[in-house]
Amino acid sequence: MVAGNKLIKAVSIVCPIILTIGIITFLVGTFGNVSNNWTGVGIGTIMGAVFIFLMGVFFKTTEEMLEKTENEASITSTDNVIPFAKK
Repeated sequence: MVAGNKLIKAVSIVCPIILTIGIITFLVGTFGNVSNNWTGVGIGTIMGAVFIFLMGVFFKTTEEMLEKTENEASITSTDNVIPFAKK
């Protein structure tokens, strides 16, 4: 659980920085007096930031679901299960 919290904290710090860089690059490429290649780089950077954010959330969700199923499996016991009758 601690590793997941560190992951979410890292994603919440890194993604806005990359997103801001991407937005600035896109705006400079669109409205600035530079090459049009900057627009594509800005769009790619924005998409990268969104991808990193979604992967971080996916990893955290997966970790919580695995932890939840492990806890439920440890609570369930097989002591009350009736074995099949042998013929």
